[in-house]
Amino acid sequence: MADIAQVTASPSPDLLTPDNCAVLFVDHQPQMFFGTGSGDRTAIINSTVGLAKAAKVFGVPVVLSTVAAESFSGPILPQLADVFPEQKIIDRTTMNAWEDPAFVEAVKATGREKLVIAGLWTEVCVVLPVLSAIAQGYEVYVVTDASGGVSPQAHEHAVQRMIQGGAVPVTWVQVLLELQRDWARGETYVPVTDVVKEHGGTYGLGLVYAQAFIGGHAAG
Repeated sequence: MADIAQVTASPSPDLLTPDNCAVLFVDHQPQMFFGTGSGDRTAIINSTVGLAKAAKVFGVPVVLSTVAAESFSGPILPQLADVFPEQKIIDRTTMNAWEDPAFVEAVKATGREKLVIAGLWTEVCVVLPVLSAIAQGYEVYVVTDASGGVSPQAHEHAVQRMIQGGAVPVTWVQVLLELQRDWARGETYVPVTDVVKEHGGTYGLGLVYAQAFIGGHAAG
């Protein structure tokens, strides 16, 4: 039971903030998308780019990684690379990114203990580093709608395996709004609502409508 005397209007330390997390993008590449069958691939692309823009709005450090880019999987998703034009992309031979020293060093360099991860495929190149990072003490959040597997069953079983291992499933809009958390934060209000209007589907369309006919600040 809560000690009422100790209750305050303050956020849980479990929440993601711009200062406590890093976002990792793993293997959003053409060949991996070709084999994705767990959901609409255009929607996964949209969610991935939305997540990337969310990280950029709040200055959250990111790690971009590919697997066998030149020999098999092709270059990283261009729309993702365009969000971080100066970002070095770490190419690997390992399916488990956590077995690549350069990738792990890049994660360590962020100095963050909460990792937000999205990638292809969920059942291989997401689940392996997620469980590996958790085993080494990281808190991991898996962006399920910016990830995809070869089938709905493969994706869902991988998500369940990660949850059982201690990971937290989230969506890209959830991450965006958790980072904003207060519409009175004016410095990020417009950039956040711009991301929503670009990638938030009918939620974004609702913002367009509200701002056009109601005026002023309108959000969800």
